[in-house]
Amino acid sequence: MSVCPCLQRAMPMRLLTVGKKRSRGTQLLVEEYKEKLGYYCDFEDTLIRPNPKLTSDVKVQVEAEDTAMMQQLKPEDFVVVLDENGKDVISEQIADLIGDAGNTGSSRLTFCIGGPYGLGLQVRQRADATIRLSSLVLNHQVALIVLMEQLYRAWTIIKGQKYHH
Repeated sequence: MSVCPCLQRAMPMRLLTVGKKRSRGTQLLVEEYKEKLGYYCDFEDTLIRPNPKLTSDVKVQVEAEDTAMMQQLKPEDFVVVLDENGKDVISEQIADLIGDAGNTGSSRLTFCIGGPYGLGLQVRQRADATIRLSSLVLNHQVALIVLMEQLYRAWTIIKGQKYHH
């Protein structure tokens, strides 16, 4: 479904990422795209501490991260999970996803990137959409940068701007 730029409601967007402190280069790119996205919508970036129980048990680690992420989600959020088993999407489909989310009655669009062992069951079940950015497996910082660029690209598509060719 194509989105009419004149009808698009600028839904606030949020990014929830499980991970340690980002590298300086990654954070600079995130800040650059946050600034660009700010022209289109409010954008919030939340980093969730990995392995909050400091355990070597992967299952316990993922469950603890899952619980921490679920605490950040509100019932009125439209939740998009990034997962290697998610639906392949192209840039125009991300633009459609943003536009469609704005028409669901949701008050915020939230993208979730899990920790090194992925997302837990609660967040996966809570998802309104599950996508993957590439058929390649990307580390979390690369996935984050790719997502930020694609969110910016999606808004330029929605607004009919020349960034996307």
